[in-house]
Amino acid sequence: MGAIGVGLIGYGMAGRVFHAPFITALPYLRLTKVVERRGETARERYPWVEIVKDAGTLLADDRIELVVIATPSASHFELAQQVLRAGKHVVVDKPFTVTSDQAQRLIDLAKQQNRIVSAFQNRRWDGDFQTVSQIVRQGLLGRLVEYESHFDRFRNYFSAERAWREQAGPGGGILFDLGAHLIDQALVLFGLPQRLTADIRSQRAADAADDQFELILHYDHLKVTLKSGLLVREPGPRFALHGTEGSFVKYGVDPQEDALKRGLAPQGADWGAEPEKYWGRLNTQIGGLHFQGKIETLNGDYRLYYENIYRAITGQAELTVKPEQAQNTIRIIELARQSHEEQRTVAFS
Repeated sequence: MGAIGVGLIGYGMAGRVFHAPFITALPYLRLTKVVERRGETARERYPWVEIVKDAGTLLADDRIELVVIATPSASHFELAQQVLRAGKHVVVDKPFTVTSDQAQRLIDLAKQQNRIVSAFQNRRWDGDFQTVSQIVRQGLLGRLVEYESHFDRFRNYFSAERAWREQAGPGGGILFDLGAHLIDQALVLFGLPQRLTADIRSQRAADAADDQFELILHYDHLKVTLKSGLLVREPGPRFALHGTEGSFVKYGVDPQEDALKRGLAPQGADWGAEPEKYWGRLNTQIGGLHFQGKIETLNGDYRLYYENIYRAITGQAELTVKPEQAQNTIRIIELARQSHEEQRTVAFS
């Protein structure tokens, strides 16, 4: 089978930094058309690509089997519906949709059309998360009692490039943006919680979208804390895990985003390798022996997301990021808002 033709709707930061480089890094995917309404900047890096001004023109191209949606969150649902009705597979940048009902409608439509729909939860392939996953799966900390995951930044201004994310409209704010990643990672590790408690704030301006949150997922004998903010100039740990036998603490974030923003292409075996200064520290009891020291971070690689998409389309593998999982993430966000508004812990339902 030859390369699958791919259409990309949107060439802002998400399309330019997180999608196009990985689509073009794989020989069995071919970026064919890009919807870019202002200018033709995609052609500067991908000169073979055809630039079109509307999604309809892209969807009419029979060479395109897979469409990637990298537009503002509020547009995801309508565009994904159009793509599926055109008989094409679709990848939707996170957040998948702005309501869990919209997510269910996409799931139902994809089944009717016999097409794949997936959310771009690329941070499952962060090297630090892959490392944490191994530590949890292998029980290196004994019975885990606390898991804390932060995604903090310092941005004490409002960014023009991120304007729609910073407006208090559907799909805006940090809970939908970075929160979708933290929630997805937690659900991958621990499944659905029994209850959750949330505190959501707009710290930079009261009338702007939320820019800080703390979300606690309650499980039997396990507390999961997810936290993100944009006024954190001195960051704490990215991950902190504690169990009956020990602890794992890690600073620093996966290096892929920074490399992509600097224009580096995802290639080579050392892509996603993290400098030793950011390796996490493990302090635990293993087989009756006390171990204390650094754990080398596994290499992250977002290419693996698109590799799985190709293999799922061609029937070679099961889809890794399932739409039902993306729907659960949106449901958690809905319940988090309910918890904050009612100032109480709510049951997952």
